[in-house]
Amino acid sequence: MCLGVPGQIISISDEANHMAMVDVSGVQREVNIMCVVEADKTPQDIIGEWVLVHVGFAMSHLDEKEAQRTLALLAELGEFQEELDQMQQGATAEEQL
Repeated sequence: MCLGVPGQIISISDEANHMAMVDVSGVQREVNIMCVVEADKTPQDIIGEWVLVHVGFAMSHLDEKEAQRTLALLAELGEFQEELDQMQQGATAEEQL
């Protein structure tokens, strides 16, 4: 399953090719912003905006409240996955006894 994650555009790295640096929970990565730059704006105009990032592309705009809520849910899912992994490791260790 592929997942889109919220990120905030922090700078434009290559305006001609619509590439920007996006911060996703403290991790910065370069993404293509062609899908989110509207006809009446330049890439510089959207610095600071929140976008949904999927496989290297900013797919749509998000408001900051929705972005923060989604990031919190993703963090909870990550913690839940860690717990499941630990439970699985414990079950595997018991089976080996």
